[in-house]
Amino acid sequence: MTTAANNDGRSVSETYEEGLRYFMGSGNVNQTLKSLASDLKSHNIDYLVIGAVALLAHGYHRFSEDIDLVMTPEGLEKFHRELIGLGYAPAFPQARKRLHATEQGVSIDVMLAGEFPGDGKPKPVTVPDPKTAAVEIEGVRFVTLEKLIELKLASGMTAPDRLKDLADVQELIKVRALPDEFAERLDPYVRAKFLELCETIKRPRD
Repeated sequence: MTTAANNDGRSVSETYEEGLRYFMGSGNVNQTLKSLASDLKSHNIDYLVIGAVALLAHGYHRFSEDIDLVMTPEGLEKFHRELIGLGYAPAFPQARKRLHATEQGVSIDVMLAGEFPGDGKPKPVTVPDPKTAAVEIEGVRFVTLEKLIELKLASGMTAPDRLKDLADVQELIKVRALPDEFAERLDPYVRAKFLELCETIKRPRD
């Protein structure tokens, strides 16, 4: 009898066990994040954690097997100069923004401040500078809730393959009990979509 496996070669049971460790704060991603945050701080490289790991930090428990970071172009260059070979490596030859932590094998994907989320085309919402949109939680610099929601909405609104980003915002609205008034803290570009999601949550099911 064969055991079902995921794309990374792990069995379903192994993935499930890793998921449990992740939500308890002791999984491979958690350990890598702590080491990564310490290394970035010691090398004076500004960063933000975004993506599913940031969702967890802000209260929505969604499993992730990788870490999404924001850096400035200068910070990414410094990372390559000072940290590649010291526990980190490019995901493939010549890769700049696709990295991995060699000890735990966790992937690290980097977005650059100023890039556009979703379809990558110019829009009012951009990936924020790490210096202006960070909140520190247990020693790690995460993107603020407002900016996380802006990025998720802008991504889901413009990229047909990123509809899960809108679902992520729905879940954040639920778990954080965010009121309609929260829209005023967001960029006008995404406010209508935020209010639409709020209304969808309130609408009774048939």
